[in-house]
Amino acid sequence: MIMRSLAPNLRQNTSSRLNPNHLSNIIGNIKHSFYHQTFRTNFSSSSVTHFRQDISQTNYLIASHVRRGDPVSAWILFHSLRRARAVVDAYTFTSVLRACTLLHVSQLGIQVHAQMLKTGADSGTVAKTSLVDMYSKCGSLDEAVKVFDEMSQRDVVAWNALLSCFLRCDLPVEAVGVLRAMGRENVEVSEFTLCSALKCCASLRALELGRQVHGLVVCMGRDMVVLSTALIDFYSSVGCVDDALKVFCSLKGSKDDMIYNSLVSGCVRNRRYGEAFRVMGSVRPNAVALTSALVGCSENLDLWAGKQMHCVAVRQGFTRETQLCNALLDMYGKCGKVSHAQLLFDGICEKDVISWTCMIDAYGRNGRGPEAVLLFQEMRMRKEGRKVLPNSVTFLSVLSACGHSGLVEEGKKCFKLLREKYGLEPDPEHYACYIDILGRAGNIEGVWSAYHNMVEQGTRLTAGIWVALLNACSLNQDVERGELAAKHLLQLEPNKSSYIVLVSNFYAAIGRWDRVDELRSIMRSKGLLKEAGNSWIKVLGFNQHVRSLSV
Repeated sequence: MIMRSLAPNLRQNTSSRLNPNHLSNIIGNIKHSFYHQTFRTNFSSSSVTHFRQDISQTNYLIASHVRRGDPVSAWILFHSLRRARAVVDAYTFTSVLRACTLLHVSQLGIQVHAQMLKTGADSGTVAKTSLVDMYSKCGSLDEAVKVFDEMSQRDVVAWNALLSCFLRCDLPVEAVGVLRAMGRENVEVSEFTLCSALKCCASLRALELGRQVHGLVVCMGRDMVVLSTALIDFYSSVGCVDDALKVFCSLKGSKDDMIYNSLVSGCVRNRRYGEAFRVMGSVRPNAVALTSALVGCSENLDLWAGKQMHCVAVRQGFTRETQLCNALLDMYGKCGKVSHAQLLFDGICEKDVISWTCMIDAYGRNGRGPEAVLLFQEMRMRKEGRKVLPNSVTFLSVLSACGHSGLVEEGKKCFKLLREKYGLEPDPEHYACYIDILGRAGNIEGVWSAYHNMVEQGTRLTAGIWVALLNACSLNQDVERGELAAKHLLQLEPNKSSYIVLVSNFYAAIGRWDRVDELRSIMRSKGLLKEAGNSWIKVLGFNQHVRSLSV
């Protein structure tokens, strides 16, 4: 079974879980929309009767709603047909499952799955593939794998759905396992499979494996126009910009914006600004390319390059694009220019949740926690313009701001709001921030109470959680439970030098020099070294000096 062979210890991904109260609100809203739109669009009994008699027309109408990006209307029509006891088939359910995916509510998908089981519409390969896709996109990894294992026949689309599932949940090792299983089953791979394989290699920074995939692409004579973006992304991710440029230059004929955007972003991420600007100069820059480049500037904390991108955006008239302004906000915030970020934020006409989150994060990461909390309150209480609800990333930014500024009570209130007010389940990252806040405040019992809540909720215990627990124990001299956290951290990440050094420092602080010597021996035997820190500043865009060796 795939579940046993690939991921025996997987827990359900909690990034999109909803608690029962929030689910009731969503279903209630859909029901309200159902009655409102039924009245508005005049779904008379005669029209429903007509749909009952013509299943092909019903399927076409539901599918067209989904294609237009209107999942609520698709669900409304499906709901009305079920109330009228109309006969539906597997194609109906396939479209409705896509609507559930767009709504991102797995509980609705579970209801559809139950109806498919009752009507026997779940037996086909297409239907089961749609179920795998729905569960994976709604974050229910275990259910997706379970449905896949139940399939008697699997085509390449079904395998690709499972592959995407693991990649979406940031499990590249398991995704590689799927690729190997496809090889054993002699499944003929598609362009989508090869793109996913390159994403796996990029996530794992597996250069040689990625080169093998590239060779496979060439040998199989696959469409390079389709795969070139994935290849450029892969080579950029592993730091081989020259190889990415070779792929770009080898393409014959016209190149679309996506290829240019990918190359520009890769050059910026690797600080190859000359190549990035040359590529941008060869075509008219677009907002997407600039946004991608700004993400690279943010990752590198490169203010000079970010300002150059900002100038290009102003010259090309892209400063009204909310997505681009959000990228600029993020870049200025991460580079410490909070005043620049504030000016940009104030100038955005249609602020979305990303705009608010970027500005909150800018305050928080620059030690201005109280201002971050005030802005979060303004976002929640806002009455003018379009109401924007905070998402899980917004809460993570607020919790991080509270932790950095020592705002314990505000952090507790924020964590409580996450679940009780907005119906979102905390992710491991939220818990790690919350544990850090409690640990800094000396509330070690609160720290372990949060840990037990995580275990009860079935939340995945990541390395970040154990690091937060270990730091809290170190600060509060909780030796016994600190050793428990150290043990679990080393079991989870036995080859990460920074974590071994962290555990070694904990044992040194409590006088366990025997463990310190043991951990140092382990590092030497594995050839692990703690990565040395490095820093540099840029003066007028240059980070080199004629007398750099003397310095």
